[in-house]
Amino acid sequence: MTEAAEHDLWLRRYHPAGRSKVRLVCFPHAGGSASFYFPVSAALSPGIDVLAVQYPGRQDRRLEPCTDDIPAMADRIFRATDIWADGPLALFGHSMGAILAFEVARRIERELGVAPVRLFASGRRAPSCTRDETVHLRDDDGIVRELQLLSGTDARVLGDEELLRMVLPALRNDYRAIETYRGDDGAAVSCPVTVLTGDADPRTSMDEALAWRGHTTGEFDLEVFPGGHFFLAARQEAVLKAIGERLVPATVS
Repeated sequence: MTEAAEHDLWLRRYHPAGRSKVRLVCFPHAGGSASFYFPVSAALSPGIDVLAVQYPGRQDRRLEPCTDDIPAMADRIFRATDIWADGPLALFGHSMGAILAFEVARRIERELGVAPVRLFASGRRAPSCTRDETVHLRDDDGIVRELQLLSGTDARVLGDEELLRMVLPALRNDYRAIETYRGDDGAAVSCPVTVLTGDADPRTSMDEALAWRGHTTGEFDLEVFPGGHFFLAARQEAVLKAIGERLVPATVS
């Protein structure tokens, strides 16, 4: 597959902002799709050029086989994003997407010899913090109960059996990928890392959020928002402000 085709396969650019001086690549959560970041793209454009990652097995890629291995997926996403690293590039990931963003940032630094201007890790404990989680081994009802706990899926989807049948295979696959992921010992990036977390997130404690500090040799900061795992849905304005404030310096010539 050509470089251009790989880019078109993995990235969605809803509001092209070619004149912007910084790009932001956004990585969805488990079961999520690129369209989750459509409002982010609309709000930040044209000051920031937003690209959203589209994983296989959903929406316009629903007929493609899913990938249940985080490093393998990070390898492919890196190959699709490296052409955008010719200027200031930031990465934002929520939940599973935070780990993928971290792994792609590592590849950018290792393979291209440049560092992203910032990594935003949202709603996810640090790579070195592991829990024994087996959501991917549950039956369909068990996965739905997890979604209800996290309140991350539109209630209309949870109540629509046909829609659920469409999204559950990708969800199970993504949970398998993130629950079996184990980061390399001492893995770190050199770019600044900003961690965003909800104060009532059942899947990320404050200590686990702070542990991201050990995964960067650059600056580290943490912002805590009211809410659970999907705090960013209810606190969108505040999250966008946090992103914008930290990327403004990268847009200065």
